[in-house]
Amino acid sequence: MSEATAVMPKWHAKGDWFDTCKCSVPCPCSFAQLPTFGDCDGVLAWHIREGRYGDVPLDGLNVLMLGSFVGNAWAEHSDAYAAVFVDERADDRQREALQMIFGGEAGGWPAEFGEMFGAEMRGMEFAPIEFDVADDLASWAVRIPGRVEARAEALTGPTTPDGARVQTTNLPGSETGPGQLATWGRATADQADAFGFQWSREGQSSKHITFDWQGGPA
Repeated sequence: MSEATAVMPKWHAKGDWFDTCKCSVPCPCSFAQLPTFGDCDGVLAWHIREGRYGDVPLDGLNVLMLGSFVGNAWAEHSDAYAAVFVDERADDRQREALQMIFGGEAGGWPAEFGEMFGAEMRGMEFAPIEFDVADDLASWAVRIPGRVEARAEALTGPTTPDGARVQTTNLPGSETGPGQLATWGRATADQADAFGFQWSREGQSSKHITFDWQGGPA
């Protein structure tokens, strides 16, 4: 991370987050339980619909993380590792702002989550991140060409009304913080080959959760 300015500005960011992971549907980590197989790894992706760090606009920018851990992510866990990709479209000021927010140095929920998760960082890179979420939440996807691809479709079934989504509020283990709305899905692609993370699978858990964060001086 680059050095912060002397005074931390007020900041606000809201948008879309989703993951694809190793767990069976639904991911028990979201309910603050042990992962399906005792350990988990996956793709985590953020898209900022609206955001500002002081006078720096962040609208439309993306961040992606690869992560893995053993045990309950919200209680005792070990062997936690992560690597982060930051949107290469960001200019220098936007890059610094994104690193301050997602690195936890700017406070707010990312700082709280970082303290709980405590992952060892394997690296950080600026990359082209292609992010897409359907307006009706029927699907979501993210891609870094040649490195990462994650896609999912919203869950549905014989008793689901047409166009309705399987959703949850007040998750015990929401990666984007308290009070956000989760939409459940199943991964149609979950592939990674970067920073020592390597997997290729489909059919496992995915969820889309909104986020609305803020930080800076009171």
